[in-house]
Amino acid sequence: MNREEIMTILPHRDPMLLLDEAERTEDGAARAKYTVRGDEFFLQGHFPNNPIVPGVIQCEMMAQSACMLFADELSKEGTLAVYTGIDKVRFRRQVKPGDTVCIETKPLRACPPLYTVHAELRVDGQLCTSGDLSFAVTKVSS
Repeated sequence: MNREEIMTILPHRDPMLLLDEAERTEDGAARAKYTVRGDEFFLQGHFPNNPIVPGVIQCEMMAQSACMLFADELSKEGTLAVYTGIDKVRFRRQVKPGDTVCIETKPLRACPPLYTVHAELRVDGQLCTSGDLSFAVTKVSS
């Protein structure tokens, strides 16, 4: 999927849409990519002269990728995936401008509307961030 197709599943828009492409694989995982351009809002003060993608943004990239796993639920009108937990997250390598992050998420538990996934974010094959993320698919309140 390209960005336009991703936007049919995710409600995120610039500057918070943090996936350039995504796919669901035959083995039940989801893979996504995002290239850090260097002009993103979250790099402006993190850190001057040494920009590093904040860990919370890396978690958001993994969460957006994870939503591909339950895209069928999210494609229904009026639904939204929200975090219910972030566990066992570890940061092992910095992510910097120019890096293309590759994210893989695998389902751990699915009991709709609740989902738990394991996610790994890599740059050049090196593990940068990993953890377990939990979500609830909810109805959007007006």
